[in-house]
Amino acid sequence: SDLRQMFATKSVENIQFLPFLTTDVNNLSWLGYGVLKQDWTLIAVNTVGATLQTLYILVYLYYSPAKRPVLLRSLLLLAVLAAGYGYFTLLIEDARTRLAHLGLFCSIFTISMYLSPLADLAKIVRSKSTRCLSFPLTVTTFLASTSWTLYGLQLRDPYITVPNVPGIVTSVVRFWLFWRYPPGQDKPY
Repeated sequence: SDLRQMFATKSVENIQFLPFLTTDVNNLSWLGYGVLKQDWTLIAVNTVGATLQTLYILVYLYYSPAKRPVLLRSLLLLAVLAAGYGYFTLLIEDARTRLAHLGLFCSIFTISMYLSPLADLAKIVRSKSTRCLSFPLTVTTFLASTSWTLYGLQLRDPYITVPNVPGIVTSVVRFWLFWRYPPGQDKPY
């Protein structure tokens, strides 16, 4: 829906960039974890996710009037990802240790991805407006984090299970915000 809105309005107004950037880095990180673990579910889902998120970023960049901050944020997170890749491939030789360190790295990024939409929480409460939150993204985040939590429990993989629990919690908080400040009550910032 955010992509459709960008195409329709030819604008990125009221659309947050950070959640999609962190989601892209998150997908790329989990793709590496899936490759190392040889888990085809992780590989397939995160290949599709990284491709879609990268396309979203390119469309956002195209319609953004302030391209420099968008590019700088993207390059900063790509540098972190490249440094992480170098660390995991060059400095850690033992495969089990590499998997554990990469799992922790992925967990941290997953948690930051789930917390990023709440960066505007104070603004939302002050303005009594959920205009800067995406309801479809909230629903998708809730379903995805719940699915990954259940998948992690099935595999008994704490690196998949634990970081997805905040996704469930932050989605519930966002659902509450949509209930508390329905879109009809929106006041401009």
